[in-house]
Amino acid sequence: MISVKDLTKIYKVHERQGNFIKDVLFRKFKRVEAVREVSFSLERNELVGFIGPNGAGKTTTLKILSGILYPTSGQVFVDGFTPFEKKPAFLKQIAFVMGQRNQLIWDLPTRDSLQLQKTIYEVSDLEYKNNVQELTSLLDCQNLLDKPVKTLSLGERMKMELVMGLLYRPRIVFFDEPTIGLDIFSQSAIRDFIKEYQSETKSTIILTSHYLEDVKRLAKRLIIINKGSIVYNGSLSNIIEQYSLEKHVRVTLDKTVNETEIRRINVPFMYTHPKITFSIKRGVLPEKIKLITQTLPFSDLTVEDETIEDIIKSFFEEQRNK
Repeated sequence: MISVKDLTKIYKVHERQGNFIKDVLFRKFKRVEAVREVSFSLERNELVGFIGPNGAGKTTTLKILSGILYPTSGQVFVDGFTPFEKKPAFLKQIAFVMGQRNQLIWDLPTRDSLQLQKTIYEVSDLEYKNNVQELTSLLDCQNLLDKPVKTLSLGERMKMELVMGLLYRPRIVFFDEPTIGLDIFSQSAIRDFIKEYQSETKSTIILTSHYLEDVKRLAKRLIIINKGSIVYNGSLSNIIEQYSLEKHVRVTLDKTVNETEIRRINVPFMYTHPKITFSIKRGVLPEKIKLITQTLPFSDLTVEDETIEDIIKSFFEEQRNK
């Protein structure tokens, strides 16, 4: 469905020389590689997490895949099309939903923007009615259609942006930070929607997000980009297994325990009676669990992986040390 080979994007950036005359009349430029020889592919009905630090090249890559930017070199095919040719048949199959960019007309109700989108993408009356009903039902936002966009909260606007972007049922969707700035309830609602939408439409999705919980909940495969180059392309479970060095053991005590007894097990990662959290190396986990059961009176004990943020942080620390 998506094929990228040796994709490179170089920008010419004005370099200030500290002299007004030179900066105006004799401008100096430097070459900045936003993306460097990136290669990957996606199959139909695949959802991939595409992550990396700020400036890594994520959004640049997505803009090339959607035809917004022209690459400096390399080959890109999306559903058999060359994106930057911007053929109508191609544009009707893709959507680019950005959490930091509004498509909706600010002063008008969302329904008016949807009518415009319907006309642009030549959506039939019946298809329009069915799609609006289904999308707003999935997002539980039917009551927002006739409210001016400027009166909506950030979470409500993001729901309307999703309805707008997916109105014509694209087969390929690029989500760029769809949950940015949202509260935890709105984040959860957007995640559930993306999962349900992909399940129903069998669409191919690339998801970028700085909220790595989005990626963990939605993607089985992960592509990590750093300084314009791919540094990991594989399953999410593999990277968790390889870089999750510790487990979080959470214990709820039945009664107060001497702190010396607690420290016999491990120095607590967090301790607010009656709850204790230990961060324990995977290799010694069985013996530590045994020691907990022999030493501490508890009513509940759970073992959890490190957060996905900590795992990716460990990955990048290893990359820096290479």
